[in-house]
Amino acid sequence: MIEAELSRSAARWCPGATGVTSAAKLSGGASQETWRFDIVHPDGPIGAILRRSPKGYGAAPTRAAGLAGEAKLMQLAFEAGVPSPRVMHVLVPEDDLGTGFIMQRVEGETIARKILRDDEYATARPLLARQIGGILAVLHRLPQDRLPELRSRGATQEIAEFERDYRSLNWPKPVFELGLRWLRDHDPGPAAETTLVHGDFRNGNLIIGADGVRAVLDWELAHLGDPMEDLGWVCVNSWRFGEIDKPVGGFGTREELFAGYEAAGRKVDPERVKFWEVMGTLRWGIMCGGMMQQFREGPDHSMERAMIGRRASETEIDLLRLLAPRGS
Repeated sequence: MIEAELSRSAARWCPGATGVTSAAKLSGGASQETWRFDIVHPDGPIGAILRRSPKGYGAAPTRAAGLAGEAKLMQLAFEAGVPSPRVMHVLVPEDDLGTGFIMQRVEGETIARKILRDDEYATARPLLARQIGGILAVLHRLPQDRLPELRSRGATQEIAEFERDYRSLNWPKPVFELGLRWLRDHDPGPAAETTLVHGDFRNGNLIIGADGVRAVLDWELAHLGDPMEDLGWVCVNSWRFGEIDKPVGGFGTREELFAGYEAAGRKVDPERVKFWEVMGTLRWGIMCGGMMQQFREGPDHSMERAMIGRRASETEIDLLRLLAPRGS
């Protein structure tokens, strides 16, 4: 049925389109979905992706930018030279598809274990950390007067928010208590500069090809804040997928990341990056705890939630390694 709706939509905004084929749902639950499909066109098929909240849904969670905000951010990023899918259409009521947007499909790999191990990406891997630093530098320069309305969060607010989330789990963890105390003791205060922050820039949210990064995905947690937050988050051990000696996504060093960022004209503050790496590690641990709570309390007793929930113990080890005198 969605192919018929997509066909009617494409005919309105894509000159020459005669329909769509091969529509397949990639991910998502009731509140948000991702679909892959091809637009039939005289010049050849156009690969496309639909991101939507179906009719009856669409209210963004507190921390989310919302689908309309994501679309605007992605288009701004694309125009600025950030590797990002081109937004072709933002859904309107006449589309009868809910709220969301359609973007041009970018071919490549997002599965981290393939990127880190397959021979196809062997040439790209040594380049990725520096390349990512350069991409983040461009992203952090996007003009704020052109951004959609976004939440603003600083270090102190984030500590308080994640402590509330942790307490709500009623799942005491001494290492999380230690992490919270460390964060309070090392709170760097307001950043010297507030920029756009992607909020979930990491291995797994990047489309990678043999030539390197082809697209940055998942802008839903974008906000205004400390640009060092993105550099810290990409270094969290959970995104290294076993390659723990390569802090940046399992494929590079912090030094390479910082060099790429500074070569693109921006300054790195390593101490603030360390703070945000600790914050990111705790943040992911609390998110895993939330998944376990949802699994326990239902009604969705999915195995996926349980598997993610058990990873909270991994973040305890990561925090201890980070907070040890020599760090990691």
